[in-house]
Amino acid sequence: MNNTTSNNHSITIRKGTTKDLPDMLQLFTAAIDEVCKKDYDLQQLEAWKSGAENEERWMSVIRDQYVLLAVIENKIAGFCSLDQGNYIDLLFVHKDHQHKGIAFLLYHQIEKEALQNHQKEITADVSKTARPFFEKAGFQITQEQTVSVQGIAMTNYKMVKHLTF
Repeated sequence: MNNTTSNNHSITIRKGTTKDLPDMLQLFTAAIDEVCKKDYDLQQLEAWKSGAENEERWMSVIRDQYVLLAVIENKIAGFCSLDQGNYIDLLFVHKDHQHKGIAFLLYHQIEKEALQNHQKEITADVSKTARPFFEKAGFQITQEQTVSVQGIAMTNYKMVKHLTF
């Protein structure tokens, strides 16, 4: 799709396939463990990570969503998925690749896709950890909410960005 260079490593953005699922799941659980631990307690992190066990859900992410991966030296550095053309379902960046612009690269491509599909806005349910990124990308909070993940209460935010053509 496109290449960008950061810290002498070339970043390739490409579409995700079922072959990528094991690596995506590994990144998902590791990112929650390492990156989100300052915002959520152990019980919350465990409940959140348990989402990795829902094989059917992840298969449907790959099958039904627009999934992009950021790849550095053949390893997935991050991924983002767009559901129904205007909902960011997943956006995770590997703990070793935080604050290098990878989330922004992925998001930028996802926003382009939404615009090509004539979407007027993009929405997301955003963790406390991801909230500053989404605010920088131009999203606004429409609602703070408490969601139950495996019976554990967690705070996140409904956010929206209005797109202009």
